[in-house]
Amino acid sequence: MYAYIKGIVDETGADRAVIEAAGVGYELFCSSMTLKALTVGEQAKLFTHLHLAEGVQALYGFADPEEREMFRKLLNVSRIGPKVALSVLSTMTPSDVRAAIVTDNPAAFDRVAGMGRKTAQRVILELGESIRQESVGMAPAKQESAKPSLPTLQSEAVAALTSLGYDGLTASRAVAKIKEADSVEELITKALRSMAKG
Repeated sequence: MYAYIKGIVDETGADRAVIEAAGVGYELFCSSMTLKALTVGEQAKLFTHLHLAEGVQALYGFADPEEREMFRKLLNVSRIGPKVALSVLSTMTPSDVRAAIVTDNPAAFDRVAGMGRKTAQRVILELGESIRQESVGMAPAKQESAKPSLPTLQSEAVAALTSLGYDGLTASRAVAKIKEADSVEELITKALRSMAKG
């Protein structure tokens, strides 16, 4: 119904903003990441999602189309509503969510308020195939040898890094950056170097 709303930021709150456009104040629920990008009194453009459920309408606003797209993907996961989806995007960027899914790392969602490990595993299970297909360099390769696939290596590397004391989100981010490795050990070494560089 609405693709985006462009207007002056009238006010912001803990989880919402009011944008005045053509004399109408639109209340939009937003992630904390989107709210950080808004300044009261300045113009903003928020990409929108209108959510209808049980007779209740709510408008959600996002700083960019990528965040909105990830919000919509999360809503497609069984038993995840807009509140939890927004909570995920208040803690993680869309690329963080992709990295957690591609590396099969439910621990990356540990800091998300209102989301337990079972829900995180459901997100990974239900979105895994579509996210892996979208990810650059993650398309299924022809199996010419018995060498494990990169997603398998990534999953094992993240598990190893979390057992060494790194938090799940940091481990996922570092491992997802590595696009080539022949073994888990090589992947862990490259990820540790990447983390050391900052």
